[in-house]
Amino acid sequence: MTTTRTLCFVIAALSSYAALVYRLCQVRRSWRDSAYRTLVVTLLLQCLTFTMGAVAMGSKSFLGVGNLAILVMHLSAVAFCVSAQIILLRWATADEDALRGTRYWLLTGIVLDALLTALFFVADGPGRPASDFDTGSGQPLVLTYLLLFIVSQAVPCVTIFRQCGHYARMTDKASLRQALQLLSVAAVILFLYCLARTVNILTAAAGIDIGVWKLAASVFSALGIVVLSLSLTMPSWGARVAKLLDWADSYRSYRVLYPLWRDLYESSPDIVLEPPGASVSDLDYRLHRRVIEIRDGWRDLRPYIDRTTNGFGAAEPGASEESRQAFAEAARIRQALLAKRTGTAPGDDGDAGDFEDRDTDNFTAEVAWLTKVASAYRRLDNAG
Repeated sequence: MTTTRTLCFVIAALSSYAALVYRLCQVRRSWRDSAYRTLVVTLLLQCLTFTMGAVAMGSKSFLGVGNLAILVMHLSAVAFCVSAQIILLRWATADEDALRGTRYWLLTGIVLDALLTALFFVADGPGRPASDFDTGSGQPLVLTYLLLFIVSQAVPCVTIFRQCGHYARMTDKASLRQALQLLSVAAVILFLYCLARTVNILTAAAGIDIGVWKLAASVFSALGIVVLSLSLTMPSWGARVAKLLDWADSYRSYRVLYPLWRDLYESSPDIVLEPPGASVSDLDYRLHRRVIEIRDGWRDLRPYIDRTTNGFGAAEPGASEESRQAFAEAARIRQALLAKRTGTAPGDDGDAGDFEDRDTDNFTAEVAWLTKVASAYRRLDNAG
């Protein structure tokens, strides 16, 4: 159980430091932005929380005061939650509203830290075993201290969750909207940590052993901090990741379209504007050309297309209507290529089917449709 708790702690700490280092790499171009400075402070407090946790795990005293590392860890955790709330305000509200909200949360954080510090020393925190601040040990003052700390963590989770959905609908920036949505997920997970930690404290005070379920708090804490670290850095890397995913999706479509394009090119070499190449450095252009060339090759085949041909039997059982149509078109193309090679056009010359029914002004939809047809074509080709 100790090993699992330590592992969860290490994961949370590493994600915190990774997020801080990543953001500090942008300091030269972003330091004048107040939201960026607030974010760096938040990540510093997040790292301080886990640094003090490591000190508390390795030593009974800090700066000569018993359990002081635990107190500093809790105080920095409160400050960290307050700072995260301020970031949300900076991201999503006007400057005047953000300033007013910042003052409120700063005052709240100062009051909470003062109360925790007072309770810590009134409860003789320096003289107690460190385990008392994990379970409370049934001591009323220590229990009050721990429950106040849990409340100081839970309330920001609730407010952040409530506000993130509203703010996400207000913003026009996709990366910021995704960051807010991820932040709301982190708030839910960390609220579950607060609930699990409360259960641990109250069951220990009542003398109830819940066994391995004690680890739930550590798991929720680690998972919540990882998601939180991602959400706090997403506005700077989200757009790049989205662009990379779009490129990967385009590349996949480009590759899937190749067998269909190749056979159409062999049948009608004039459809190609320039000699084929293997480079994908200009992938957008090449994908556009591949789609156009497939359409041109398909048009060249129209005198040989027999609309009575279909490939419905090759589709998966229960396949959608669009998938069945894709297999039908793939089968007709395959039959038409063979007919053109042998010079045997069908009796009804001229395809009166739905070739032009697709909305070719929507390139994304066009690629998606042709990719389905190309996938079906490859399956029919492999089947023989």
